[in-house]
Amino acid sequence: MKLGQATTPMSTSVALADLVEAFDWASAAGPFENGAYVCRATGRIWLTTDFDDTGEKPPEDIEDELLYLPVPGRAELDLGKSLALRYVEEHMPESLERVRSFFAKAGAYSRFKQLLGDAGQLDSWYAYELQSTHEALRAWAAENGIEVAEPPGAAG
Repeated sequence: MKLGQATTPMSTSVALADLVEAFDWASAAGPFENGAYVCRATGRIWLTTDFDDTGEKPPEDIEDELLYLPVPGRAELDLGKSLALRYVEEHMPESLERVRSFFAKAGAYSRFKQLLGDAGQLDSWYAYELQSTHEALRAWAAENGIEVAEPPGAAG
């Protein structure tokens, strides 16, 4: 590079579908700890778990945030309880207090989804959740210098 020449930040590109898959992996609850990382140089996504004795091993320096960006999980992007409450506020305000009471104890999501099913709102909820997830992942990616490649004709 010549002296005085401007540099532009490197922009890594990741397909939205791959980012959603990594997000789902990082958000998965279970007996093992899952992680997902975007290589800042190439955009390759690495999925990790505490129990993985098969498949390709991730790089030794996978936790170096200068090289690999950890993909956030559901809680980090505020896509859990608060998203459910926002949905109810917008689409079923008469049920808001009832849904808040669901989240005061275990089994909240099964009760929440039962309520949605009974009200004929389950498909609407899934569409809302997916749209909100895509928006949150796009915003997270933009904040971290990652370009999200949209599928042709994608509207959300």
